[in-house]
Amino acid sequence: MATKKSEFEKMGCPIGQLFEEFQKLGIKDSPFFQHLDRSRLELLKAVKSVVDAKIDKIEKKEKGRTPKRATKIKVEQA
Repeated sequence: MATKKSEFEKMGCPIGQLFEEFQKLGIKDSPFFQHLDRSRLELLKAVKSVVDAKIDKIEKKEKGRTPKRATKIKVEQA
């Protein structure tokens, strides 16, 4: 029995829908999809490098801080 697609599924990414249609054609092993798989990996590596750089920056900032100490101040009363 075929099920109706929800409104959310109908509003999905048009590019994703295009690739789903390509996959239905049975061309998963084509150079086109091999290229997309490699490019997806490269994109994930790029995102990972940005995240790693931000983590390093935060860790270096944390190491450079000295703990704050309270200073007692004598207040003169009038």
